[in-house]
Amino acid sequence: MNRAVYPGSFDPITTGHIDIIERGLAVFEQLTVAVAIHPDKTGLFGIEERIELIHKAVGHDSRITVDSFEGLLVDYSERVGASVVLRGLRAVSDFEYEFQMANMNRHLNSSVETCFMMTGAGLFYVSSSLVREVAQLGGNIDDLVHPTTAVALQAKYNR
Repeated sequence: MNRAVYPGSFDPITTGHIDIIERGLAVFEQLTVAVAIHPDKTGLFGIEERIELIHKAVGHDSRITVDSFEGLLVDYSERVGASVVLRGLRAVSDFEYEFQMANMNRHLNSSVETCFMMTGAGLFYVSSSLVREVAQLGGNIDDLVHPTTAVALQAKYNR
């Protein structure tokens, strides 16, 4: 089976993430959306909240599994039977970091490949951090996140 892992913080999941997930499913039979747990980082949403928001946004598709992981991505990929890591690129500035990570992952486990997918043209400026900032300042985020994510963000910022 052709399985990929799409890792990230997803704090919160955005329309850019959803675009990569939907387009990734055109290439891969199964896709695991994996929330990375970084013990030194605290996000706006807890890990379980992020998983729930992802489920609400894309969980209706039986080809998608939503999970979380700690440790090395290549080890996690191997555990879930994925031979590909799917990564979205918004701009040239993303490429340098992602290229470095892909090569480190290849060094750690040469059987796991990285596939880069460009974000849709109208979504290159969307990031979780910008969405959080706009939501915190009371801006309209309706076209930047799934409706359930918008509600969750408004609740976090008491709007």
